[in-house]
Amino acid sequence: MRRPESLTAVLGLFGGTFDPVHIGHLRTAFELKVRLGIERIHFIPAAVPPHRPQPVASIELRVQLLKAALASESDVVIDLRELEREGPSYSIDTAESLRAEYPDAALCLLLGMDAFLGLPEWRDWERLLCLVNIVVARRPGANLPRTGSLGRLLDERRVEPEPDRDWAAAGQLIVQDVTQLEISATDLRASIRAGVEPRYLVPAEVWEIIERSGCYAG
Repeated sequence: MRRPESLTAVLGLFGGTFDPVHIGHLRTAFELKVRLGIERIHFIPAAVPPHRPQPVASIELRVQLLKAALASESDVVIDLRELEREGPSYSIDTAESLRAEYPDAALCLLLGMDAFLGLPEWRDWERLLCLVNIVVARRPGANLPRTGSLGRLLDERRVEPEPDRDWAAAGQLIVQDVTQLEISATDLRASIRAGVEPRYLVPAEVWEIIERSGCYAG
């Protein structure tokens, strides 16, 4: 997809606990960036995730792991706004903050399929598309909902990610197939506790910090 002259940038918003950041996160972000013409991705670690268990690693360590994973990457930002905000890390608050900061950019909220399927449980979720586009990273063969609120949303808002299609500032829903990498941070933590080295599942620099800190070993 392409950026029209009316927009200043195309920014990807990739949130999560990153507890720890792993190859699945990084590969998905890279593929969406390249395939969709996203110019910069903001990795946004959550402070208090409202829809999942609280992180095991500290805020400081999770940020350190992200910095290690992304040290050699250009066109990425580690965006700490949710860590600096009190209370639950609601996506609608983050979207409002980013829209105020980037009023003339296409903002693209990057979601995995599981997060997308849980979207109706999010606070003020129906207002998100007034502020951002939603990009769903779909594993090959995964089925999209055909009924209910998400089925209607797909019918009304989905556009195909064609090379000659212009980004809008907000309001588009795009489904993009990505490489299937079934890596779970929960399983990673369990493996580390069991003494299994997560080689090739996290960057080597990330594993060095995890091993040195012992944060998942207890």
